[in-house]
Amino acid sequence: MDFADDKHLDVCQEIEIALKREYELNPKLTDTRTIFALDNAKVAAKRHFGFAKNEPLTADPELQGIIQQCVAIAAERVGKVNDLTLKEFSTRIDKITRSVRRHSQDGSRAYYDFIRNYIS
Repeated sequence: MDFADDKHLDVCQEIEIALKREYELNPKLTDTRTIFALDNAKVAAKRHFGFAKNEPLTADPELQGIIQQCVAIAAERVGKVNDLTLKEFSTRIDKITRSVRRHSQDGSRAYYDFIRNYIS
């Protein structure tokens, strides 16, 4: 599946809007830390729906904004909009994580440099 045929592309856009906001609020946020936050956001979203009780979560306050915003998006969308499942939501986070990794090869905040021109 690519972006062109993703029926949940708007979920990716909502997550990217949240990431852009966090990059702008925290000038020390790096792509590596964003990847870590997204991995934790998947666990937190699963916990919100009663799963992943034994999986660890970070308590790093610097990353809580990303985690909380992703959980809020999941709570608003999973099972309610376009038949989005928790697994599909996690897949969208994985898709964004791959993009962050790919762009991070060009610098510590290269993903932000990439999305800031496309996300309002």
